[in-house]
Amino acid sequence: MDILFLLIPLSVGLGLLILAALGWAVWRGQFESLEAEGERILTGD
Repeated sequence: MDILFLLIPLSVGLGLLILAALGWAVWRGQFESLEAEGERILTGD
């Protein structure tokens, strides 16, 4: 039972960390143009 006092806050903290990393990626424009990367491979320089 005592392990729950460690695991529950740890899992909440990890979930918040994952949400923060996803929010940072969206804010920085990581997912702006998903189609452009697929087309970039097909077109030659």
